[in-house]
Amino acid sequence: MAFVSLLMPCFVIGTDMAFSCQSADEFVGASSPGDIIIGGLFAVHSEMLHPEEDPIKPVIQNCAGFEIQVFLQTLAMIHAIEMINNSTLLSGVTLGYEIYDTCAEVTKAMASALRFLSKFNSSEDAVELKCNYSDYIPRIKAVTGASYSEVSMAVSRLLALQLIPQVSPASSAEILSDKIRFPSFFRTIPSDFHQTRAMTHLICESGWNWIGVIATDDDNGRFALESFGVQAMVNNVCIAFKEMLPAYLTDNTFHTKVDRAIEKIVKETRVNVIVVFMRQVHVLQLFKKAIERNVNKIWIASDNWSAAVKISTIPNIRQLGTIVGFGFKSGDISSFQEFLRNLHEKPTENNKFLHEYIMLSSICAHLEYHEFQTCISNQSQDDLLENGDNEYQIWRDDFLNANIEPGFIQSTILSVYAIAHAIKGQCKGRNCKDPSAFTPWELLEELKKVIIIYDDKEVKFDSNGDMSTSYDVLLWKEIDGHMEITTMAEYDAEKGDFIFENEEKKKDFLNLKKVQSTCSQHCKPGQMKKVTESPHTCCYECVYCPENHYSNQTDMDYCYRCNNKTYWAPINSTTCYKKTIYFLAWTDWFAIFLLLLSAFGVVLILSICVIFTKNLDTPVVKASGGLTLCYIILFSHFLIFISTIFFIDVPTEFKCKTRQALFGISFTLCISCILIKSLKILLAFSFDPKLQNFLKCVYKPIPTVVTCTGIQVIICTFWLIFRTPFVNQNFSIPRAIILECNEGSIVAFGVMLGYIAALAFICFIFAFKGRKLPENYNEAKFITFGMLIYFIAWIVFIPVYATTFGKYLPAVEIIVVLISNYGILCCTFLPKCYIIIYKQETNTKSAFLKMVYTYSSKSASSVAVSQASLDSKSSSFRATISDSCKTENNSVNANSHFQVPRQPLIKGKVLPKNGARTIARKRPSSI
Repeated sequence: MAFVSLLMPCFVIGTDMAFSCQSADEFVGASSPGDIIIGGLFAVHSEMLHPEEDPIKPVIQNCAGFEIQVFLQTLAMIHAIEMINNSTLLSGVTLGYEIYDTCAEVTKAMASALRFLSKFNSSEDAVELKCNYSDYIPRIKAVTGASYSEVSMAVSRLLALQLIPQVSPASSAEILSDKIRFPSFFRTIPSDFHQTRAMTHLICESGWNWIGVIATDDDNGRFALESFGVQAMVNNVCIAFKEMLPAYLTDNTFHTKVDRAIEKIVKETRVNVIVVFMRQVHVLQLFKKAIERNVNKIWIASDNWSAAVKISTIPNIRQLGTIVGFGFKSGDISSFQEFLRNLHEKPTENNKFLHEYIMLSSICAHLEYHEFQTCISNQSQDDLLENGDNEYQIWRDDFLNANIEPGFIQSTILSVYAIAHAIKGQCKGRNCKDPSAFTPWELLEELKKVIIIYDDKEVKFDSNGDMSTSYDVLLWKEIDGHMEITTMAEYDAEKGDFIFENEEKKKDFLNLKKVQSTCSQHCKPGQMKKVTESPHTCCYECVYCPENHYSNQTDMDYCYRCNNKTYWAPINSTTCYKKTIYFLAWTDWFAIFLLLLSAFGVVLILSICVIFTKNLDTPVVKASGGLTLCYIILFSHFLIFISTIFFIDVPTEFKCKTRQALFGISFTLCISCILIKSLKILLAFSFDPKLQNFLKCVYKPIPTVVTCTGIQVIICTFWLIFRTPFVNQNFSIPRAIILECNEGSIVAFGVMLGYIAALAFICFIFAFKGRKLPENYNEAKFITFGMLIYFIAWIVFIPVYATTFGKYLPAVEIIVVLISNYGILCCTFLPKCYIIIYKQETNTKSAFLKMVYTYSSKSASSVAVSQASLDSKSSSFRATISDSCKTENNSVNANSHFQVPRQPLIKGKVLPKNGARTIARKRPSSI
């Protein structure tokens, strides 16, 4: 197999500079031999110095900004390896390490990665370029690191060439979960997807939706901002502004952009929550400026700086407001703290980071705590050259313990243990003291299956190479005049919930809600958002929910419609109310009044029955058509009054079908009987031969009543079969449901009423023609008046019924039924009852005959007709009178009839009245 040998260069630094690199081994920050070597990449320094000379040469420069927190991570890696070597985990196989400082710079990290790729035991650190690395044994078997996602992305692409496993304890960019682009990358922390989701969850739970975001302008910041933007959009959180700060403090525009970001924060008064995705050195600069401008906000910290002690100890940090952040879940690190207490006893020959820390501690020993920390961070490796001859060394282990960030320490230790467990899996049946026992890509496959019991919990890598650990929600609280970083809650990344240890911590969480950070005021229940011209959905106006809509939560985008027609809601409602069901109830005062009227009508009918029964043989009763006909008419009136009961109370199918049919048939029966009476009266007193002949033909009482009523029965039957009335819910009133009977067919209803009206009109015509009959016998006049009452009532009813709605609609029909029924009943029977009770002297046979004689005399004197014609008329009259009375003379035959006395005409002259008193006996002709 052909290959090309690439030599790992030693980047030579000028002789005038400290820590110059004369060989590749001097490039290592900390190392220890072992059977299997693990590489380490940590940003122990925050930046790499950039030369100002021109032209720029390909020389790796020294670094500045010693990072205590990252230095502690290197110590955590060393501590974990030592614990593994002192345990039985690898059964005599020892782990070694080579740790390199990336200085948070991709260029320097790549140089370290090149050495990782160099062939094992290569004297020249040569990296062989091959087509197949399956059997290639590189210098190291796995890598822990790097500290920042931007560096990890670059290194991972290089390590993927040989599929060397890389386990990062700090790089959280979501893109690193892509196994196509980063197949050998793992991490012992969750990805930024979970962190940004946790942030938006916190923001939503606190009622905030108008926030600002500040991030560094590098891969880490941009990816975090992108992930947060997606989560914010999903959760309806609006980003008022985004400020990107340069990734390097040496950038000429850095301070200008910091000032611009602070100005933006001050200007946006409605933005009281700021999310910060930056490294600690950038946050330090930002906060110093914010303190100068007296900015007081809620700051949400990313995992990069949420537990940074060097930031929490900034003078006047409390003036910034409240700081809450998300840190990686911490565990028991007591063994590491013990390791730090004994650290001063360890040699520094193979740990340049430890040596540098001791030197920095000596230089800054005279300063107070915060100044001491600042002093260490501000020293560059060039500055140490000037103090290199200082033999007086000071050790401050208290400073190291005070700067521990437990989340990073645990994730670093966990990454080493994950690699160790994978090595254990590969070493089964192999001699792992031989570095060629297995290759990195085989270790990679084993790493995917690793399960670790750590801190009494089982953890493993998911399909994306991430460990689904949780977050600690950290709250910076002032305790005894010092800012302490406390754990407020735990965030379960899988369930997406906050877990509080006790009520006091939950109270701290609830206190965050007191701060408002919204573009618009919260819309109260009963209101909804109305989007304004602003491009942000969080900027809106609050408007009331319209009628029949409601909202029961704050900040609802729309109001819910009451889901059923049986519910309603007023304007600005928070719930729907069940509509009140209305109908003409028994307890309604108007219904009671109408029922009393119906009951009075029934009593009146019974009274008339009693009166007529007791006076059965009187002329008035007999002149009314006889007791049978009167009983039929009174019974129909009774049914009409009874039908009004079906218009009251809750409508049912039975009531809806019964009430109209019962009324229609009963009223038709009543009108039919009255029509017979009208025909009989007109027939008895008509002197027109043609009319009398017509009346004789149509006057058939029983067939007429049966036919007229039967037609109505047929109409109602077809109505009930084909378009039957039914119970209907009327929703025309917004807050009520009117239970009513729908007639089913207005046409059928109209036909029924029209048929009754037609009969009534015929009855009215016949009765009108007989309106001038004798006073005591003149039913026609009262029938005419009764029909007029009926017509007036129903003519008024039609427009009123058509324009009326509500629960009193049945009452309208009851009223018109009662008016028409009372009108016909009273006009038909009350005049006769009056005569029977109060004018008994006129209810005798003699008085009745006298009245008939007087009427006949007047009629005869006014008509010039032939005797034959008079005889014919007289015969008809006698037939009627024969039904009313019997002769007073004992000689009169029981079957004979009275002949109406008439004044005889002698040669055109009328006889005297006294001559007309003679009553002739004669067998009358049948009517």
